[in-house]
Amino acid sequence: MREYLLVFLVAGAATYLLTVIAREIALRTGAVAKVRDRDIHAEPIPYLGGLAMLGGLTAAYVVAHHLPFLSHSGGPFVFHDARIVLIAGAMICAVGTLDDLFELDALTKLGGQVLAAGFLVLNGIQYLYFPQGQGGQFSLDPAQGALLTAFVIVATINAVNFVDGLDGLATGVVAIGAIAFFFFCYQLTNLNNASLASTGALLSAMLGGACVGFLPHNVNPARLFMGDSGSMLLGLVLSASAITLTGQYSGTELSKGAMGSPASLAPTFLPLALPITLLVVPIADLVLAVIRRTRRGQAFYHPDKEHLHHRLLEIGHSQRRAVLIMWMWAALVAGSTVVISLYTGPVMWSSIAAAAVVTVTLTFLLPVLRRPGTAEPETR
Repeated sequence: MREYLLVFLVAGAATYLLTVIAREIALRTGAVAKVRDRDIHAEPIPYLGGLAMLGGLTAAYVVAHHLPFLSHSGGPFVFHDARIVLIAGAMICAVGTLDDLFELDALTKLGGQVLAAGFLVLNGIQYLYFPQGQGGQFSLDPAQGALLTAFVIVATINAVNFVDGLDGLATGVVAIGAIAFFFFCYQLTNLNNASLASTGALLSAMLGGACVGFLPHNVNPARLFMGDSGSMLLGLVLSASAITLTGQYSGTELSKGAMGSPASLAPTFLPLALPITLLVVPIADLVLAVIRRTRRGQAFYHPDKEHLHHRLLEIGHSQRRAVLIMWMWAALVAGSTVVISLYTGPVMWSSIAAAAVVTVTLTFLLPVLRRPGTAEPETR
């Protein structure tokens, strides 16, 4: 655990420092978010935060490679897969950087996403099996695994991109998802007496640290946006970290939950469901946006100002509070998924119910209870 914590801190510190450089590059190259009708910010903000996060991920990977437990217990397999994911991340970050600079069309960006997903599949990062029953497993046909992998990666990339509408929103949501998945990887391997050095845990620790390091520059009032270079990078690394779990362990190795009982969700659906459940809020936003625009006869990628975070602003939340509420929903769903998959009992269910009540109350009742004229002032 100490080495994972160090990896997390290195990723955070490196990203925090590199963000200053990324901002300067963005200003010099003109990669700046102009103010549009659907935007919340009132003045141009530099892009290219993804470059800083990619640097933070790379720094954390280099440090992890020299740590005694991870380098010896993980072996070449863990670092090989992590390296492949970082290369694919660099590819998608490059596509996003070009979009931040020149505003690529939607089909070109989709092509870059498919290319990065294909690179992962060709290098062995794909769904191989789903654990099933008491220690059994269902193996996927290579073609089925490749198509499913590409679909999940592209969907997650676009989900993160769609939710990136308020200062710090996407960064915080992905940080919560990464931390939740790290806990899942670490605790699942611990409960099953498997190797604690896994690619999924390493990547999620790196990703969580990079997001936390970027947040001080990205929360309202943001000094730097992640841009497509960052949102697509985060989506790819988060989805790939979950996919690597099915390649490192067999179904017989990861079938137990707490107290030796069968893990409730892990045996059947969790390797597929994790990237989706950890990002259920942005994915729901993505699905609603596609339905909404299709009904209007618009292309699914046509921008509008009706995302979930826009609706939170409409019902009376300030920008900062809307972000915090979206983080709470992400934490509720991600945390509940991980806890239910590993534990059971009345305490677990009571805790989830209490968290749900608090989240719903703050979402819908707080604007009603807030006195007129006491709205939290926006800083920009």
